[in-house]
Amino acid sequence: MTSFDKNYWQERWESAETGWDIGYASTPLTEYIDQLTDTNIKILIPGCGNAYEGEYLIKKGFKNTYLIDIAPGAFENLKKRFPTFPEENMILGDFFEHTKNYDLIFEQTFFCALSPELRGAYVEKMHDLLKDQGKLVGVLFNTPLFEDHPPFGGNKAEYLPYFEELFDILHFETAHNSIKPRTGTELFIELKKKA
Repeated sequence: MTSFDKNYWQERWESAETGWDIGYASTPLTEYIDQLTDTNIKILIPGCGNAYEGEYLIKKGFKNTYLIDIAPGAFENLKKRFPTFPEENMILGDFFEHTKNYDLIFEQTFFCALSPELRGAYVEKMHDLLKDQGKLVGVLFNTPLFEDHPPFGGNKAEYLPYFEELFDILHFETAHNSIKPRTGTELFIELKKKA
């Protein structure tokens, strides 16, 4: 199994094979963002893709919103659609090599893009990137999906053991506000970094 490298993802952008892209910020994340009050927090969206959530955050006044993606195609689309997004907040690179710290990290179709063999490393890296009391918030697919290429699925029982040692589980339940095509197939997660 491969980790699906930069070339793999860039080819997906170039061939418009972007089935994960719903064309706007997902409801579970926007509704969570809407109840945040401190616009100074530092936020990361890894594997940001078209970064609709990043655009939503910036428009809501969250100026410390950072995006990271391994494929240049993701940022090319964002720059065309939202040219005022701060370029210095776009990080072209490998999430696993990133070293800054954040108050909040959003998960939106990044976990499912990684080979399942990287899930342990994903959780450890999220823990490392978060400040004390920082949170990992977002959605995970709660359905099998594919075995040989992204998106990779799974279920709550399979995922929980990865997170429980390093995070306090605040929410890890079926999302009540998924977009219609994903109803019943997403888990909303809100996880707080353990000291």
